[in-house]
Amino acid sequence: MRKISLLSALLILITGLTAQTPFVSDVWVSDQGDGTYKNPILYADYSDPDVIRVGDDFYMTASSFNAIPGLPILHSKDLVNWELIGHALDRQMPYDHYSKPQHGNGVWAPSMRYHNNKFYIYYGDPDFGIYMLKADDPAGPWSKPHLVQGGKGLIDPSPLWDDDGRAYLVYAYAGSRAGIKSILVVSEMSPCGTHLLNEGKIVFDGHDAHETIEGPKFYKWNGYYYIFAPAGGVTPGWQEVLRSKNVYGPYESRTVMHQGNTNINGPHQGGWVQLDSGEHWFIHFQCKDAYGRITHLNPMTWTDGWPIIGIDNNGDGIGEPVSHHRKPNVGGTFPIVTPPDSDEFDNVELGMQWQWHANPKNTWAFINPGTQQLRLFSDLIPEDAVSYYQVPNLLLQKFPGESFTVDTKMTFRPNENKLGERAGVIVMGRNYASFALEDREDGIYLVYNINNGAQHGEKEKEVFAQKIDTNTVYLRIKVGADFMTEFSYSTNGRRYRSMDTKFRATRGHWIGAKVGVFCTRQQTTNDSGFADFDYFRFSK
Repeated sequence: MRKISLLSALLILITGLTAQTPFVSDVWVSDQGDGTYKNPILYADYSDPDVIRVGDDFYMTASSFNAIPGLPILHSKDLVNWELIGHALDRQMPYDHYSKPQHGNGVWAPSMRYHNNKFYIYYGDPDFGIYMLKADDPAGPWSKPHLVQGGKGLIDPSPLWDDDGRAYLVYAYAGSRAGIKSILVVSEMSPCGTHLLNEGKIVFDGHDAHETIEGPKFYKWNGYYYIFAPAGGVTPGWQEVLRSKNVYGPYESRTVMHQGNTNINGPHQGGWVQLDSGEHWFIHFQCKDAYGRITHLNPMTWTDGWPIIGIDNNGDGIGEPVSHHRKPNVGGTFPIVTPPDSDEFDNVELGMQWQWHANPKNTWAFINPGTQQLRLFSDLIPEDAVSYYQVPNLLLQKFPGESFTVDTKMTFRPNENKLGERAGVIVMGRNYASFALEDREDGIYLVYNINNGAQHGEKEKEVFAQKIDTNTVYLRIKVGADFMTEFSYSTNGRRYRSMDTKFRATRGHWIGAKVGVFCTRQQTTNDSGFADFDYFRFSK
């Protein structure tokens, strides 16, 4: 038997304890530590959330659009504290199509279900059809996406396995692709969940009173089929519920949550769970400009077979979302935990919070466990790219709160052949700003670029450029509550110089703004330069 010294044993114990310590953000924590929580439970762009309960555990997924890895999987024990445990989609299909940034396309409004000891996710890609993935463990591995139904404009699918073993799928249509919207359709599906058995029947037409009804979630409870569906649009909308004794209807409808007199606009689209304690809860989003569709938790009560989500403050039978509430009664208390944001790059894998702008190449990024640094190798800017809006090798993550500061230390080592390489930090939305080191003919420059028309094909503008006598810099980004973003730098990590021109962060296409790092070049080579990042830290 190999003997282990006392020091080695202590180091192993400390390492194990560190690995088990839940991550808690410095920027936003919902759990108030006194049995209550504040909304949003996630001040980050987990768009179109769906949630399920399996035993004593809760799992959630969300839209990921063109970002990869996609379909985030979050886990909770109390519906307030959420840990990011993986992603269901490591590459988006068709692979070549999604190897270029496809803003606003890709994974729309997934549904997550647990059936016959397997986890299922259904999602709609508005350009290709409805896909399904499944797994034995929600942390993965997940199967490759299976095309359940091909077609343009098929979105927001949600499955239901009925008591008699038959299966159904409810879905909506994207007007931008199908030429029609504001309708919900139910189709019978094979019990194995792999394909539809009929063309489907329209079960609800929202054109008269509930325009843009979409994002349906299918349930059966107490003998009724229920379809929870948002209407009215992403920003100003409300939550509708449909009810019928027959799977194909006719369905009656009722508005069960709206903004009311609160400051929480468009509260809708999400998932319902019931607890052993008898409580019912609903997780949904609020669209909040550059922060994206942030995630809220609301209590849900039932009256005469109809739910009310939130609190009915004026007795009109329609709930209003809460900003502060007691936590769900799950039969115990659990540690505070949040999805990660800061990354010290001290593991062999990137933190789960990072996503690429498109399907990645294996050569873009490596973590060196010896130096505990992230190394980005420069990749050639696509020939047809007008700006970084079309560049795939942007490594980004969601804004984690209303106001925050990001710090990183970067060492830039460009190829000696002057390839026009650039590496630094970026805030990306429909517009963007980057702050970087760039290799030019006469040396390395610190450059600050802003593009206020990226979505419309405009080129970025150089706001600041200064030759610098070091290849190691400390870069800082401050984001304020009004989305105003300030970039600054230091050569010693103590004294910082701020850029005079601030940048106003904007949301992306169906998503919030993101922040991250990049390393690019303008010429082909057989050996690219690179940039090493020591850390990427968020703070208040």
